[in-house]
Amino acid sequence: MNLSVADLRQNYSRCGLSETDVDPNPFKQFATWFQQAVNAQLIEPNAMTLATATPDGQPFARIVLLKDFDERGFVFYTNYQSNKGRQLADNPWAALVFWWAPLERQVRIEGKVEKITPQESDAYFHSRPKESQLGAWVSNQSQIIVSRELLDQKLEEIKARYTDREIPRPPYWGGFRVVPTNIEFWQGRPSRLHDRLRYRLTEEKAWLIERLSP
Repeated sequence: MNLSVADLRQNYSRCGLSETDVDPNPFKQFATWFQQAVNAQLIEPNAMTLATATPDGQPFARIVLLKDFDERGFVFYTNYQSNKGRQLADNPWAALVFWWAPLERQVRIEGKVEKITPQESDAYFHSRPKESQLGAWVSNQSQIIVSRELLDQKLEEIKARYTDREIPRPPYWGGFRVVPTNIEFWQGRPSRLHDRLRYRLTEEKAWLIERLSP
């Protein structure tokens, strides 16, 4: 198979994005686009790339799932002792990227990261399927394990322990909130002259909309 990666390209032509199209509030604009992604029946429209960095600047990126958002920020959940959890403890800044290919849209979010309250983490944890709750106890996320069988054995042990009682949230598991300072909405356009509108939080805590060159 002779595949030229350089020749792979898509011409974007669905629609444009102007300053008059968007809401002055970036969270309302995100809600509009997110609902359109849901309505389009995209697979996991809440999937997003989470980029973190160590204090010395080494970057890491992975896909996580958005689980809540409002004007305070964008929330996801993880093991606080995982690689991303430890990186955010040491360097509490992150970037998020949503890519909704069928809509030819991307949203980029940058900001400071904070833990949500234990009460918020408890509420979400107990809303999860029981299997997911058990999995949070089983996995020492990002740590080396000797075999898959070890995970399966530990799962059976945890199941037996909580057969007839509520599963508590592990103390090392909970949510982070990305509190944005920049949110960029990208709409694909022909000739690679894409529309990019960035909301930037000013020192006066107001959102300024700026058009960026593609």
